[in-house]
Order: sequence, then C-alpha cells, then structure tokens
Amino acid sequence: MKKILFVTSEAHPLIKTGGLADVSGSLPKALAELSQDVRLIMPNYQAIKPHGDVRFLCSLRVDNREVNILETQMPDNQVTVWLVDYPDFFNRPGNPYLDEQGEPWPDNADRFALFCRIAVEVAMNRAYLDWQPDIVHCNDWQSGLVPAFLSLETTKPASVFTIHNMAYQGLFPAASIQGLNLPGQLWNPGGLEFHNMLSFIKGGLIYANHITTVSPTYALEIQTPTFGYGLEGLLEYRKDYLSGIINGIDIDLWNPEADPLIAQQYRAASLPDKKLNKAELQRRLSLPVNNRVPLFALIGRLVEQKGIDLILDCLPEMMAMPMQFVLLGSGDKDFEQRLQNLAQVYPDKMAITLGYDETLAHLIEAGSDVFLMPSRFEPCGLNQMYSQRYGTLPIVRKTGGLADTVVDSLPETISDRTATGFVFNEANASSLLETIKRAMILYSDQKTWTKIQANAMAKDFSWQSSAEQYLTLYRSL
Repeated sequence: MKKILFVTSEAHPLIKTGGLADVSGSLPKALAELSQDVRLIMPNYQAIKPHGDVRFLCSLRVDNREVNILETQMPDNQVTVWLVDYPDFFNRPGNPYLDEQGEPWPDNADRFALFCRIAVEVAMNRAYLDWQPDIVHCNDWQSGLVPAFLSLETTKPASVFTIHNMAYQGLFPAASIQGLNLPGQLWNPGGLEFHNMLSFIKGGLIYANHITTVSPTYALEIQTPTFGYGLEGLLEYRKDYLSGIINGIDIDLWNPEADPLIAQQYRAASLPDKKLNKAELQRRLSLPVNNRVPLFALIGRLVEQKGIDLILDCLPEMMAMPMQFVLLGSGDKDFEQRLQNLAQVYPDKMAITLGYDETLAHLIEAGSDVFLMPSRFEPCGLNQMYSQRYGTLPIVRKTGGLADTVVDSLPETISDRTATGFVFNEANASSLLETIKRAMILYSDQKTWTKIQANAMAKDFSWQSSAEQYLTLYRSL
C-alpha cells in the first residue's frame, strides 16, 4: 500500500472551476478504492462547501505566518481532506484564482507559495500529523513549487507533477520573489526563472521525479512549439520522465442505463430506446420531432480553443442538409451573438441554449446522434467519452486526448469493430464539413451506425483503469 499526498488547488464537489477539480475529485477516490492510503490537501477557500464535520488538526508557523490545518472528508467517499487555513489569503469572495471582477488576485504568488510550503511540511512529516507520504502528487502550476522545495530536503518522498493544461503556467514578475523568501539556489534559468519571470510550473517540470499529463498524445504535443508555450525544450529534455495517462470519467454519473436526468434509460442492447430521448430533446428545444434526420450537438465553452469558429463557418452549409443542431454553452460574446442570429434564421433546424444546465447536458448526450468536438487543442477532454458511453458518435479533431479516445470509422475499423466516431486532421472548416458529410452518409446506413454505437458504448473510460496506471507509475519511482 502506498501513502499518497494529493496536492491540488481545487476538487469537485468541494469547489470547481475546471477539469482539474474533476480529476482531483475522482482520482484520489479511485486510488482509495484500490486500497491506497490517500490524503488530499488544498486551500480552505471561503466558497468551499464542506460535507459533515471540519475539525482543527494543528497549527504551523511558516514564513512568520500562523497557518492552521483542518480536516474533513470528501462528500461522496472516504478520502481524507486537509484544508490549509490562512484566512488572509483564502477566506475571500470570488473563485480560487480570481476576484469578483474576474481579475487574478494580485497576491496569487504569495497565496500559492504558502500553500506549497505547507504541503512540503506535511510531506516531510513536520506538521505533527504522524503521517508521511511515499508519493507527493502535485497538479498544475498552483502546486508547482512543491517539487522545487522538496528538492532541497534530504530523505524525501518521490514527487509526481501532472499538467492539466500547459497554457496556464503561473508566471509572476521577478519582483514577487522578494516576499516569497525563495531559496537562492532555486532562482536561476535552470530553476524557477523564466525570461526574468518567476514560473511556478517550472518547479514541477524541473524538480519532480516524474511528469504526467492527461493523455499520451498531449504528452508528445507539449514537446512542440505549438503546444509547449516556450517550455517545449525543457519538456523534450525531460521526455524520459514524461508520460500521458488519460483521465477517466465518473461512470456512475454518466451512465445511460441508470441516468435519472434523461427521458428514457437504455443500453447497447436496447438502443431503440435512445430515440425516446431524441424526441424529448427535440420537444424541449422546440425543434420538429423527427427521428429520420440526424441530430448534431455541442456542449462546451464557446472559445477558439474549442473550434467554435469552425462550426460557425460550417453552419450555413449544415443548415442546407437534412439535419438538426443543438448547442449548450457560453463564452465569447461575439460567438454567442453569431449563434443566436443563425438560430433565428433557422428556428426549425437549430436551437441554442446559452449558459450551463446539467439536466439538459445529460439529455443532449442521450438524445443526440452526433457530438461535435473540433478542438484546436484538448489535453484530455471529457465530452467525447461521455458521448461514446451514450452511443452518440463524436466528431473530433486529431489532437490530445481526442486522438487517444476516438477511433475513426473507416472500412477496416468498421469491420474489426473498433470504430467509435469520426476523426479529422486539419483545424479548418472544410475538413470539419467533409467529416460531417461522412457522418451523414453513414447515418443513412442504420445497420452499420448501430454497430458503431455498440462499439462506442462498450469502451471502458472508468477511473479504475487510469488509477491502476498511476499506481504502476508510483511503484516504479
């Protein structure tokens, strides 16, 4: 049994701003189910909704600051959570990183440096908790200084650093190191310095024993200038200590056989029941109820990264085809406006819902035939996995986790029963449109379509297989 300290700045359902929270909520739980001793440590934000008791454990003095450690439990499992309680830094309105105006907190470097120092005290068993981990598993830039500080210790636990998105690096002006009390030997271009800025993520990339990211393809992509954001050289240098492990999904939450949020539950053996969800979705979004035309869907952020501009370029041609299109999401105001304008032109063919609605998201996954995910980059992605589980065939661009989880429907993959969706290469509208047409043709052959749906629904995207890969990695360190 391994003792694992899981260091994260957010974890669902306690607090969530993005995919990191989903992983931090699910992976420790899956590791605990494999009989590992996992403790999760995170800041005690004002917005955290703890479940049950929160008890005081101890106080530590670090950098002349009195910090408390509190203990609670994950709401849906038995993973112990340690909350780093320092009200001046964490007891504020707003989200973990931004104030109520959506601006980054000006003292984010101080806040997360203190969080990292406390994690190191716990990791070195200097926090009076009588528990020392074998592995310290850090996530994203907010915990990047942990491996750096650990590098200065003797007889220390091994460290793993997971990159969830290279675009976020935790870069701060060099002046901010004055207040951080950083050891001099860490401040150089071979350490935390990046073009005369302080880089939190470099702490993880340089000093961790092993680096992981959330899909095998993304692990290769971040070693190139397009996806490496200036750190591709460092990642290539450390490539022998870099690997990709695909995220899992919560298969209890996303399960068409038992989903309470859909109109009719179904499984691969009862696929005709899926059509009842399609009819309910069409009714709910005021589209003509028609089972003969394929229903295309998108759920997500309306930003360039997700390829929403490619879809907008394709929509006039799509609307000339016998199909319907539904979208749920929010983001760039210009994209939102253009989508709403088109929906007014084609009220019987497309329906746009701005914002987020969990119930509608489940019904869209269950009721659609095709899910569009033409991302420019996608470290892992979850909706393409949800879609396959619901027998909704995804159209994805060949990048990151999308490339690793969807098998293109070609004559050979259809015959050997591995096809689960549609894949295109180039991030342009004509490649996407060609793939949409390919899906339309295949949809007209319902016998083949049903076979591909069954392949997709049979895939194992559970957290258990991902957790087993992490456990193998921990044992190798």
